[in-house]
Amino acid sequence: MQQAPSSPERISVAVGVCVVMLATLPRYMAGGHETRQTLIAIAFTLVAVAAIVQWRLLPVLSRQRLPKLFKRLVAMLLLGTVIMGGWHALFTDWISWQVFISHGATLGVLLHAVSLWWSKERQLG
Repeated sequence: MQQAPSSPERISVAVGVCVVMLATLPRYMAGGHETRQTLIAIAFTLVAVAAIVQWRLLPVLSRQRLPKLFKRLVAMLLLGTVIMGGWHALFTDWISWQVFISHGATLGVLLHAVSLWWSKERQLG
């Protein structure tokens, strides 16, 4: 089956990936890793441009689904932050806030992507 070249779900995940990249920047700034900062900035630009191009390819009806998906993304980012806060409180010594927000954002985007996949599988099955 041929998939559409663009979907609101892909755009929401791409925006989530951009959030993760922005959340990792303070971590590398604190560590003095200028090369990694540059690579993240380049990757952020590429992913953001790809998301914008995909947004422009979306039909109007599909664009109307984006606000709901972005709310879901924000909820998953918050859930990821809460889970990682609990994880680090229980199992690790306190780490820097930079690592904490990086881990929380990463888990949140993973939860968002998996929940989108899972809900699509349930609709098909």
